[in-house]
Amino acid sequence: MDNYNSQQQFSDFTVVESGARAVPKKFMANVFMWMFAALAISALCAYLFATTPSLLATLVTETDRGMGLSGLGKIIMFAPLGFVLLMSFGYSRLSAPVMTLLFILYAAITGISLSFILLVYTSSSVLGCFASASAMFGVMAVMGYTTDKDLTSFGRIMTMGLIGIVVAMLINFFLKSEQMDYVISIIGVAVFTGLTAYDVQKLKRIGEGITAEGVTIEDTKKISIFGALTLYLDFINLFLFLLRLFGRRK
Repeated sequence: MDNYNSQQQFSDFTVVESGARAVPKKFMANVFMWMFAALAISALCAYLFATTPSLLATLVTETDRGMGLSGLGKIIMFAPLGFVLLMSFGYSRLSAPVMTLLFILYAAITGISLSFILLVYTSSSVLGCFASASAMFGVMAVMGYTTDKDLTSFGRIMTMGLIGIVVAMLINFFLKSEQMDYVISIIGVAVFTGLTAYDVQKLKRIGEGITAEGVTIEDTKKISIFGALTLYLDFINLFLFLLRLFGRRK
């Protein structure tokens, strides 16, 4: 659920929109390249920690009630949010190489935190939900890239839905209602599916603005990384909500 802060920071880039029709393909290619690289890093880290007992032992420990998170495990679970906040609020002060390094570290730590999924859900359901998320993300990305309709208002609605999900999840943390969890997951799938189209269209317009406004190479790299972070979060959250809905536990 780190996507809210990303959306807030990402909205600051709308000032570079222009009427230019030519979309810099290199910019969009870099955004998706970094996104896919981050997903690959996360998948590799998740697999390594889930399948290597010595690595997994650093994250979990035995308690009186069974297995629980170790001190490092608790840090790993909350660290991704810290990385997103750091990249969001420190965007203007961070250089492109630092942003890139933080993004890579974020992808690795997120992967480690997701290693628990492979312990809870069956491999087939994880792969099925990942494939479903990939297909949905791909369809909505193409839609956002090719549509001529302005999705700004639609994006605002999706962002409000995202805030509602965060509030509902906090409430349900105390209520522990399975029915409410199910409803939240359905809404989560809808929200992040919609945000994918909205964010891709925004990236497209940012790419046009970069050409028109003469943005520096340094800033272009930073925007590419932050755009990749935004799409990465859209995909990961879509995948997790699908897994909550359809994943089969071991």
